Amino acid sequence: MVLLRGVFQFSCFFLLIFGVRCSPPEDHIKCSSKNTDCTITNSYGVFPDRSTCRAAEVAYPSTEEELISIVAKATENKRKMKVATRYSHSIPKLVCPDGEDGLLISTKYLNHALKIDVEAMTITVESGVTLRQLINEAAKAELVLPYAPYWWGLTIGGLLSTGAHGSTLRDKGSAVHDYLTELRIVSPGGAEDGYAKVRELKDGDQDFNAAKVSLGVLGVISQVTLKLQPMFKRSITYLKKNDSDLGDMVASFGNEHEFADITWYPSQRKAVYRIDDRVYTNTHGHGNNGLYDFTPFRATASVELGIVRTTEEVQESLSDAAGKCLGAETVILALETTAYGLSNNGILFTGYPVIGYHNHLQASGTCLDSLNDALITACAWDPRVKGEFFHQSTFSVGLSVAKSFIQDVQKLIELEPKAMCGVELYNGILMRYVKASSAYLGKQEDAIDFDITYYRSKDPLTPRLFEDILEEVEQLALFKYRALPHWGKNRNIAFDGVINKYKNAKEFLKVKKVYDPFGLFSSEWTDQVLGLKNSVTIDKEGCALEGLCICSQDIHCAPKKGYYCSPGKVYKDARVCARVTSKMNMCEEEQWGSQDFTFKGIKI
Repeated sequence: MVLLRGVFQFSCFFLLIFGVRCSPPEDHIKCSSKNTDCTITNSYGVFPDRSTCRAAEVAYPSTEEELISIVAKATENKRKMKVATRYSHSIPKLVCPDGEDGLLISTKYLNHALKIDVEAMTITVESGVTLRQLINEAAKAELVLPYAPYWWGLTIGGLLSTGAHGSTLRDKGSAVHDYLTELRIVSPGGAEDGYAKVRELKDGDQDFNAAKVSLGVLGVISQVTLKLQPMFKRSITYLKKNDSDLGDMVASFGNEHEFADITWYPSQRKAVYRIDDRVYTNTHGHGNNGLYDFTPFRATASVELGIVRTTEEVQESLSDAAGKCLGAETVILALETTAYGLSNNGILFTGYPVIGYHNHLQASGTCLDSLNDALITACAWDPRVKGEFFHQSTFSVGLSVAKSFIQDVQKLIELEPKAMCGVELYNGILMRYVKASSAYLGKQEDAIDFDITYYRSKDPLTPRLFEDILEEVEQLALFKYRALPHWGKNRNIAFDGVINKYKNAKEFLKVKKVYDPFGLFSSEWTDQVLGLKNSVTIDKEGCALEGLCICSQDIHCAPKKGYYCSPGKVYKDARVCARVTSKMNMCEEEQWGSQDFTFKGIKI
């Protein structure tokens, strides 16, 4: 076991230190006969319920005219449709049409920058343009998109439809959709419209706030116009501190620094603060050409990915929490040593602050940048190799209650100090700032987004180490603190009843009824999420292990492996799959749910 841990630590260090070329991701749409009889998945190769999504056909329009023709023909035939993006990074089943006769409309070739208006400081692009393309095109005119997600492999249509964001409490906030000024969307029409209707919406129009974040159920976004800003520089310094005052710091830190974020390592009792601000273009630091090539987004050797995954699988099977914690320490040290992928001159890191132009620091993803190399290297999550396979729970907790949420999580860590080492292997909890949005399905208040990635077993009936702790954190956020899930991430339970958290949900559904009266761009999954059908949860054996349900019976967990449905340790209303040594212990835990008790001086 000591040797295994050593191999794991070396592999983690190798993966984080060395950047190599890699095979680009494969197409997530596969068809048995040209563009017919197709399956679609996401970039991770699996949906939360592990189902296979099928479609009869896929279409690849390269112009808006072709797109209109495709939507019109499908509408005339009352055919279900779904929009697919270049890399398909959304974890939920947003791309799945109902049944097997649906049509996928890929925006892969709707990938052109159409216009940059330097005077108005706007850029107009087709919806299949990637974030990286947009950043580069804007920079040519010495303009920038001020705030954006950190991964540049997202398409503009996809990131808008799911409300993707960066991190800031300044200006209109960090969500890209709040910098939209215009968009064009192609929806089903009547016979009088030729069965397709093109709507051009501008900021201030009645339906604009519905179209800004639409989950793809209003039609196909063909092109958008975004407001830009003049080019500027940023100064970045990472500062690691004890997390004892994290709850007190969380709100003030976001207001002190424009691009602030925090990476939290709860089991290590550490938090890394990103001190990140806009500076004058003549500002110099340790060099003047800072570049951010985030280490986990670089290419990694497939053999090393396999070693890391195998080691984690062995640790899970042996309940080796100590091994995971040692591995987490190595990951954190390697990231800190490499400044998380920052360099002062595009090559080397020589010290903080790192100062560079905004377009070189705002997003990365170089594992997409390569020729095929027979999978010698790959993005870490590429399903073609044995690499990362994970769940992702991502939710926004209102700033007004963020301190209380953090303190509740810290209480859990007091009870189970090693419980979050598995999360720390995936670089801890990323905390990003978001502002209230005018979009009907956007953020409802100023909040901080918690992005938690953690081990998922290849066997859906196998529980994780500290299964109950992560389930309790998830339920704490979603139910006690009424957190909003990220539309493009999360397990099913995050979306159960979620539409009731949006004050303008009825307005959105009214627009949806007008734009797509027959629900051709909807599916059972989106109807469930939007409250139009029964719950998105799935009741079956082991469903709580995969986040498909909240356990109400032991069979929802893994009773044969010693995991039973039990109350939470801190949040007593939680129902989690906890490992118990006997039914007697479980009965005692259930009794705790009706009374307070004290553990190590903490009232629970």
